[in-house]
Amino acid sequence: MTASATRAALASVGVATLLLLVKGVAAYRTGSVAMLGSVADTGLDLLASLVTLWGVRVAATPADDDHRFGHGKAEALAALFQVMVISASAAAIAWEAVARIGHPAPTAAGEYGICASILAIALTGALIAYQRRVIASTGSVAITADSIHYSSDLLLNGAVIVALLLDQWLGLHGADPLFGVLIALWLAYGAWRAANHAIDQLMDKEWPAAERDRLIALAADHPELRGLHDIRTRRSGNRDFVQFHMAVDPEMPVAAAHLAMDEVEERIHAAFPNVEVLIHLDPGWRLDAKHPLIETDLADNQP
Repeated sequence: MTASATRAALASVGVATLLLLVKGVAAYRTGSVAMLGSVADTGLDLLASLVTLWGVRVAATPADDDHRFGHGKAEALAALFQVMVISASAAAIAWEAVARIGHPAPTAAGEYGICASILAIALTGALIAYQRRVIASTGSVAITADSIHYSSDLLLNGAVIVALLLDQWLGLHGADPLFGVLIALWLAYGAWRAANHAIDQLMDKEWPAAERDRLIALAADHPELRGLHDIRTRRSGNRDFVQFHMAVDPEMPVAAAHLAMDEVEERIHAAFPNVEVLIHLDPGWRLDAKHPLIETDLADNQP
């Protein structure tokens, strides 16, 4: 799993490096703000890919004495760094584009920008197809996020082509800075989405409701289960964590109770391969804590 995810991350680094060089030349030859925005986005792609590569390797590091829950949150910390860089770049591009709106100037050698954007679309499409195969086999969260980011680049490169066509062939010189503003806004939106995702992980946000309900249904379906409460879930990089209290018949022998608990855990692992499960056994249906967030009667298999 780690090897496949690492190869996918290395592929994205290679594609981003090549496109950064090609687009840099095109931006210099055309003087286009939209093209400049595309260069900045590709530079951020390269940074994101490097951070993804680092995150995949660090997140795969086993838990140790100082990090008993593993190193998955390294991805979220790296994402927050990306957000700061993306936000600064979006602000700089927007500033330049707004300044040019009042004094639009024609771009030059638009064919360079168009060819560079077409090459970017082709390489990005091939990369996304490869990443999706890796995601299907590994379920890597980091590669999934990287793939979503590159998918948005298809739209951005298309916007650059339109901006250059309008400027070069229709003489609409205000189109280039206008598209520059739109690209800056798109980058800012991407930064906002990345920040939300990173903060959710750092704040140990619960799983989405559909996944949580599926988890509860898997556990509650066991015939020996007499109650289920205080379920807590969180996500850290490519690892998931879940804990809950499982009530059984108070007369059940300890060995039998633990066997039932192991069977519930196996069911959960079959549906959620990258989850770490912690189950606390309770006798009967007595809650052993009083807290407003502790749900009661999530499962009702009482005879």
